[in-house]
Amino acid sequence: MATIREGKKAALVVVDMQVGVMAHAWDSQRVIDNASRTVDRARAQGIPLIWVQHENEDMPPGSAEWQWVPELEPAANETRVYKKFNSSFENTDLEDHLAKIGASHIALAGAMTNWCIRATAYGALDRGYDLTLVKDAHTTADIDLGNGSKIDASSIVTDLNVAMRWLEYPGRVNGTATAATIDFSKPGGTK
Repeated sequence: MATIREGKKAALVVVDMQVGVMAHAWDSQRVIDNASRTVDRARAQGIPLIWVQHENEDMPPGSAEWQWVPELEPAANETRVYKKFNSSFENTDLEDHLAKIGASHIALAGAMTNWCIRATAYGALDRGYDLTLVKDAHTTADIDLGNGSKIDASSIVTDLNVAMRWLEYPGRVNGTATAATIDFSKPGGTK
């Protein structure tokens, strides 16, 4: 069983809202706007922000694709974490930063829903954190199955929103909230 994190201190983790990612994402401008609204709310409430930035061969560090979308720029005093795997926890110092601020509750926004957001959400729950998925501030792209069919991005987003609303882990609270209604002091949002 995972170590359950004590306390109710929150952190907002924004994952991969980068130019190269969002260029192919479904409903990207709406999601960027909602993520920006969530960031503004967190900053106004003094909630620590952690920005997770992905790199791979298509998005090498420093490239135009690797940069944050213009609407979402980390402030100089906000934490940055760099990753090479889907989960923001794997081979990164994310947990060290969360421990430093005493976070027990992660609010999560970003991209891509089916890869990095899903892996980070489950990674947080597996490590004993409470989780609120900002259900209108994450997105992905359609998946072409190569056989003439595809999985629509909107279905992938809906699937994770449903899973995070109804999933249960012992000793943890998880759920969803919108960018307009998220309460960083109450883990889990809506059940």
